[in-house]
Amino acid sequence: MDATAPPDDEGGSERPAAFVQSLERGLAVIRAFDAEHTQLTLSEVARQTGLTRAAARRFLLTLVELGYVRFDGRLFALRPRVLELGYAYLSGLSLPEVARPHMEQLAADVHESCSLSVLDGEEIVYVARVPTKRIMTVAINLGTRFPAHATSMGRVLLASRPEPERERYLQTAQLAALTPFTVTDPDRLRRALDETLAQDWALVDQELEEGLRSIAVPVRDGDGAVLAAMNISASARHSTPEAVRDELLPPLRAAAREIELDLRRSPG
Repeated sequence: MDATAPPDDEGGSERPAAFVQSLERGLAVIRAFDAEHTQLTLSEVARQTGLTRAAARRFLLTLVELGYVRFDGRLFALRPRVLELGYAYLSGLSLPEVARPHMEQLAADVHESCSLSVLDGEEIVYVARVPTKRIMTVAINLGTRFPAHATSMGRVLLASRPEPERERYLQTAQLAALTPFTVTDPDRLRRALDETLAQDWALVDQELEEGLRSIAVPVRDGDGAVLAAMNISASARHSTPEAVRDELLPPLRAAAREIELDLRRSPG
């Protein structure tokens, strides 16, 4: 039996015979919507996914029928039911449950927001968050994604990956400039990741959003492998990078250690 399927009629590469291309395209339609594109026309969905208008229309109307997308006659938008697709993964994680009480205490102690994230490809995904005040223009919720290269948690998570994986990321990732301060040069980012690995923490100064500084540390399992990263965010108007490091890093590290101890005590 042939191990691969023939290329699809829209120029796709060869896939394993078990690969369900219609599922891939349906997921691509869902991913076309994001924080900057909450409502899209049929033409916009087709353009973003590379599908024909007819194919995009079939997928969109199927998603409407299933309750994942709404349609007002011109614009399509995701409905809350789409959260079900990620809920099983998030609810199955023991880490957020274990971490949350420590994050709540940390946020109360330092009067700053605290977040926990994991790495997914070139992005971080928030799996727990304790906000204290709104200092970002974008609302952050469970499942929120940001480019890893521009975040303190992303730097920690990228630095923890094996060197060949880090190099592959540096050679292929889209290092977009989100602010004038974002590191977009692969060599500069490589040096930043090396520094993060050596010191076991990362501080990012206004690279994700102007006016925002954040510092992050790894959270490890019993074998020392990095499971996630945890950060504290602070306003750049009220704190210098040195103050963030000196005042927030010690309690952040202490909270991470407490989470790691609790994870070792947890069953399974």
